[in-house]
Amino acid sequence: MNTYDSSSPIPVRDQHTVPHLCPSKARPRAARGGLLAWCFSGMGLLSLLWFLVRVIPKPSRAAYPCQRVAFPIASSFVVWVLALLGSAFAWRKARMRSMRWWRACLWGAAAAAGGALVVASLPTLRAWAGNPPHGIYGVAKGIFPGRVAWVYGPTATSWAGYTSAEHWYETNHTDLAVVEDMMSKAVRAVGGGNSDASAWDAIFRYFNQRHGRGDRGYQPGEKVAIKINLTTCNARSGSQTVNVTGNYEKNNTYSDGHWLNTIDNSPQMLLSLLRHLVYTVGVSPTNLFLGDPTGNFPSYLWNKLHPEFPNVHYFDNYGGAGRMRVQLSTVPFYWSVTNANSAGQPLVQDYVPSLFAQADYLIDFAVLKGHSVGVTLCGKNFYGALLRCPDGYFRDAYGSNQGGTLNYSSMHESTPDPSIGVPGLGHYRCIVDLIGSPVLGDKTVLYLVDGLFGGYYWDSHPVPWNMSPFNGRWPSSLFASQDPVAVDSVCYDFLLAEWPAVVNNGGGATNALQGGTEDYLHEAALANDPPSGTFYDPGKTGTRLSSLGVHEHWNNPTDKQYSRNLGTGPGIELVALTATRPAAVVAIKRVANQVVLSWQASLGGKLQTAAELGTSNAWSDVNVPPGFFQGQNVVTNGILGPSGFYRLHLTP
Repeated sequence: MNTYDSSSPIPVRDQHTVPHLCPSKARPRAARGGLLAWCFSGMGLLSLLWFLVRVIPKPSRAAYPCQRVAFPIASSFVVWVLALLGSAFAWRKARMRSMRWWRACLWGAAAAAGGALVVASLPTLRAWAGNPPHGIYGVAKGIFPGRVAWVYGPTATSWAGYTSAEHWYETNHTDLAVVEDMMSKAVRAVGGGNSDASAWDAIFRYFNQRHGRGDRGYQPGEKVAIKINLTTCNARSGSQTVNVTGNYEKNNTYSDGHWLNTIDNSPQMLLSLLRHLVYTVGVSPTNLFLGDPTGNFPSYLWNKLHPEFPNVHYFDNYGGAGRMRVQLSTVPFYWSVTNANSAGQPLVQDYVPSLFAQADYLIDFAVLKGHSVGVTLCGKNFYGALLRCPDGYFRDAYGSNQGGTLNYSSMHESTPDPSIGVPGLGHYRCIVDLIGSPVLGDKTVLYLVDGLFGGYYWDSHPVPWNMSPFNGRWPSSLFASQDPVAVDSVCYDFLLAEWPAVVNNGGGATNALQGGTEDYLHEAALANDPPSGTFYDPGKTGTRLSSLGVHEHWNNPTDKQYSRNLGTGPGIELVALTATRPAAVVAIKRVANQVVLSWQASLGGKLQTAAELGTSNAWSDVNVPPGFFQGQNVVTNGILGPSGFYRLHLTP
């Protein structure tokens, strides 16, 4: 992060030392125009050379997105040069003294036409502009249309940072009790109702009604798959990132020696979600699948989740140490536009991983972070849903675990990253196909974004946030919605306000993405009539996708208000909530001849008892270790024993 010393004087030339220039010599406009002319000439020449070098050996490369960008610039440059030479020649002919007047007029007209062609050949400034302001795009989705819940838990995180010897995921750096309050409030805000159970029931009912399954909630036996983001555990790097042949932990020697402190989905967030699905919704752990097909499931997650939920299927690319190895199904995945990375050969058909093909519901659980394409949120989280990598690398390309790059349609070429894709607005974006696919995005019942720590770039390097209300602390946030476009729009606004350099530039030159970071949101919101003109039909139904959700921007980073908050339109509604550590409450109920005392296990603490109230120092610890049942600590006493009082004592 750049810093500037405001005490350093800005050099200013003494106005009395500026030499006097006559008007004929002071020509700043000409200087600026000359610079632009040289820039255009250089860019045009390079584009022409690049196009010729790449396309002449293999003409089919002309269909590549990078060549589709280079060709208009190169052709404009060629036309500009020809027009410039032609107009100069015509003007010289027109000025010849021996030239008859009518011929001089013709040559002069030709020169004028050539000059006009020169001007017309220049690229329009609009193509290089940043994100233009716009209103509401698309149609809002959800029980409460366009609603995005943002739950901020300022006390959820406490960690020294990336270079700390202690790791971000450890219990003493993330308060599970606060995280559980965050998850509960997020679910209730999305589903409505006054309990977690009623909110989840409403969420599943809304999904089933939209999919023609009738007015019903979750049914026993139905399968739920949770797609998380394990990019920093990418399987393509083998044991460089995760030691799959040893302890299955993230390899801290990778990169700069702090790889364990790069951010993935928080184990506390995942544990809270599993508790909701198993204990509240009633999903059998054997019908739950959690992981990332292109990543490997590290031990720091396994050790937090597996002890409580040993029968959940934790899936990954490699499939070692008890993990489920992801395999492809026979269910095809289709693209609306194919971007081949090895033209001239038939494209390899994509197939959906079997666990997604067999799932009745998906939950898309992304991580809040930037990327070379600007942002990576719920939409881009699906990039890892096809087992093979976005550029076509496949684990079993030439046999089991004999990886290689095959001629799959390239997902990278539809990004706004200028080094691999197409920057700017109004282009095909494959994220729209992923969100709209009947076998992926259309199966998604809930979209979540883990913002406990966030990550500046694709490698999830965590940096404390400066914008309000974080003010130098971790973002400690959770976002939830039934609208995939709305939730990414809100997270986009947060990331843009905090890290405009990465969102606008993607790690490259100024405005390198040319506003393209949000292009997939435009295309998804307007999928029925997208700016690119693409016929989005990933289901091969012969009918365009309808709008996948609503997209707009907030009024400002301080108020964070959208059109539904302001009452000005049918766009996004941001419900801002604050989570805290729940109160220490002990529940007491009678079961047969037993008295059962229970309290939230994540609160910790010691159960204490006293024979009567009002006596100082009368409280003593209950020495019977509590049992654990569905996220609760439980102590059971017989009703025939002596009566007493109980309290939960929390140590500071």
